[in-house]
Amino acid sequence: MTTKRENLLPDYRIVLLALGFLVIFYLLLPIMAPFLTAAILAYICSPLVDKISHWRIGRLAFSRTLATIIVMLLLIGITFLLFLIIVPMLQKELLLLIQRLPDYITALRDRIEPWLLHYFGVSLSIDIAQIQEILAKHWKTAGNLVAPLLISVSKNGFAIVAWVVNLLLVPVVLFYLLRDWHGMVKRIAQLIPRGWFDKTAVIAQEIDAVLAEFLRGQLSVMLLMSLFYAVGLWAAGLELAIPVALIAGLLGFVPYLGVTIGLLLALLAAALQFSTPGEIVPILVVFAAAQLLEGFVLTPWLVGDRIGLHPVVVIFALLAGGELFGFTGILLALPVSAAIAVGVRHARQTYLSSDLYLK
Repeated sequence: MTTKRENLLPDYRIVLLALGFLVIFYLLLPIMAPFLTAAILAYICSPLVDKISHWRIGRLAFSRTLATIIVMLLLIGITFLLFLIIVPMLQKELLLLIQRLPDYITALRDRIEPWLLHYFGVSLSIDIAQIQEILAKHWKTAGNLVAPLLISVSKNGFAIVAWVVNLLLVPVVLFYLLRDWHGMVKRIAQLIPRGWFDKTAVIAQEIDAVLAEFLRGQLSVMLLMSLFYAVGLWAAGLELAIPVALIAGLLGFVPYLGVTIGLLLALLAAALQFSTPGEIVPILVVFAAAQLLEGFVLTPWLVGDRIGLHPVVVIFALLAGGELFGFTGILLALPVSAAIAVGVRHARQTYLSSDLYLK
């Protein structure tokens, strides 16, 4: 009797240790953002580091550290290139929108005011000349905003410094995670009780397959969908095609969010730009074709069955993740849910083969 209790005691200790780790993780969540970001990037980029570390050029062999540096430089270069391309483009589109805002307001008034006057007897008193004067005045005095901006920076200096530190911390943590990835995985594996090791290894391999399919495949889908939206909306004549395409495509990592926000923004921009409802139809065609392309071609090809979660479970996971952990929870909701689903499948199989179920 005593022997059985002693054998069970380590199991309880491990459970308590795991619960304690989760509590500490939850309490430290406000400072975990750079570490979680670096861990996700390291998980995605580790296979690339593995491939580069096996390269040989003559007698020169690529070490793990050199391969990590190459991948880091590649990531920094891609980020910098996207920044140089996207920021000036968005600035140009924003300036164009500000310049044409009075025309948009006039067109909106011409369409809505007769309807309001007919049904409710209400007219819109919008002075376009005054709006143009206000825009021109603030545009000319934009330089005067520097002083208030500096005051705001000085008042919120600590928050800004913390944000910059977190931003700079991501590449530092990412470098060490990529360089020591396999060593850390082995050290974690050594802590698993030997009686649980085989089963844990099987579950970990399944989780790795699901997460790899989701993360790497979803990234490819996001990039291809952004390109499709940009080309399609540009062909449909939408002036804000590129900003809308970036929002709709890059927000695709959250199911239903990217297409919903992108469609609303596209319809709003089209309503302000076009004069007849028939000109909005190509916008709807682009989004309908995008959903067919993503659902029947890109997702099955690049992601497979994704993470195998029911749509209701997906919605619940997103809401629960956002409620518990904010935006970080939304980002991690689906991968974590997929990992939990793998564990639940194994627990179900164990239960169905147990004496408790069979008797």
